[in-house]
Order: sequence, then C-alpha cells, then structure tokens
Amino acid sequence: MRSPRALIPLLSVCAAAAVVAAAATGASIEGLPGGGGPAHADGAAPRPAAVTINAVSWNVCGGSDCPSGAAPAKLTKEVVQRMRATEVGGRTVRPNAALLQEVCEGQIRTFKTSLPKWSWAFAPGDEACAAGQGRAGVAIGTDAPLTAHRQARLPAPSGSTRIALCGEVPSWTTRVCVAQLSETESAQWRRKEAGALTTLAGTDRVLVGGDLADAPESPALDPLYAAYDECDQSGSSRTGANTRQNWQGTALTKTDYLFIGKSAAVSCSVPAAPVKTSDHRPLSAVVRYQ
Repeated sequence: MRSPRALIPLLSVCAAAAVVAAAATGASIEGLPGGGGPAHADGAAPRPAAVTINAVSWNVCGGSDCPSGAAPAKLTKEVVQRMRATEVGGRTVRPNAALLQEVCEGQIRTFKTSLPKWSWAFAPGDEACAAGQGRAGVAIGTDAPLTAHRQARLPAPSGSTRIALCGEVPSWTTRVCVAQLSETESAQWRRKEAGALTTLAGTDRVLVGGDLADAPESPALDPLYAAYDECDQSGSSRTGANTRQNWQGTALTKTDYLFIGKSAAVSCSVPAAPVKTSDHRPLSAVVRYQ
C-alpha cells in the first residue's frame, strides 16, 4: 500500500482536442482528439478545483477461457460489488471510476442497469465471450459525465490489434485512459505501445490504467514511469504489490497499473486474498488532485 504524498498545486488543465501523433515511437494514433500536453489557448489557465477520484483498475478476465468465463453473471455481480465498495489503505471507499480490461459487452449493458448514474465507454477487442455476452474489450466507467470518449489503435505487430480507450470527465478536469497490452509481444513492441499511450493520455490531470503485461522494472514501461507516478510505487522505486494470479490464486507478479499526474496525492491497495473470479487482483486507489 502506498501512503499519501504531500499535495502540490496543479497549474494547468486537460489537453486540447487535436489528433495525436506518437512522436516518441514514430507510430500514429488514429481516432482520438486530445493528448500530448495541457491545453492553453492564450496564457495560463485558471487552476481547476480540487477533486478526489476513487479508482479501480481491474482485468476482470471475462473471456471464454477465464475462471468465470462460463459464468458471466457471477463475474458481473462481483465487479458491481467491487465498484460499490473497495478497500484502500485499510478503509472501505466507494469508487467513482472503473478502468476494466477483458470485460464483455453484455456485462457493460448490465453495469448500465446496476449503476444507472454512471457513464460508460467500451472498446471491443477480438476475443469472444461466452453465453451471448459479445466480445471482450476495455471499458471506462465514471459516476460523473464522461465525454469525448474515443478508441485509438496503438502500434502493434502485423496481425495484432491493441486498443486504447480515453475519455474526458469535465467536472474533474481529468482525462481517463485504459489499455491492455499482451505478453505474447516483444518488450520492444510494448515500449512503443506504452509510449503511444503516454502521448495519447497527455499531461496534468490524468488517470491511466490497465493490464500492461510486464513487470514494473521492465524498460518497456519507461515512457509511462517517466511521464507519471504509479499509484503503488514507493518513492522513485518502481515497485508494487503483485496482481497477476496463477490457477491456485497465488499472486505472482505485478502487471496491473494505475498511473497519475505527478501533482497528485495517492493511496493504493491490492487485496491480500486471492480473487476467485479472475486471474488478476484489482488495483484500487484514492487519488487527490489539489
């Protein structure tokens, strides 16, 4: 668990609406306005109001070959329970943001009914879900209006598709992004994807989560660690509790992340007990932008 840092004033706001080019990687990103930095038409923008974001990032593993793939209703119930109450720093908090990976289209429809005040954006991938649940993909849910949400292709090897999904929460002055990378690709490709995701998310008030299929010390994640802080790191050390489980429920390594702007204060937790419905444990955080 990470303890809160001292708060630092935030002097700028979310990024401008512009087509993003991943200059650090030489790869283009299509389909999403914004990214690449703060938006200031003329001079410095006024400092936005303080906001607290209680976030959960979780690879729920809804695909047909997952622990709960054949029982999507059971998994859906578990996810909804987690979005209503999660533990951070030894206390129960009510999330107001969810960044989900390997979640099924049908489950998103249920979330809209179970959490009617939330806004949702979903980007499907290629994997099919069982029981008529459509395809698995990545999703963003917020209990405040989520606008300008777009999906964008990250650079990937031929024959592979990597999607990032971003949206703006105007009342938080925050851009929220989610992605899932693959351990079947080389570290060089994951570094390109991480660099493109960083360019896409921009700077200042951001929340970037996902299963990035690599350990914290991997150079593949250098672009994200250079641009942001990760909620579960200790000081400048790239650390954090293990989130990826084996079939017995033992947590083996950290592959799940929640990156935030360097001006934020944060506390972060991963459950100590196994999670039976997925092969990943959720990462929960309280993020405070002053």
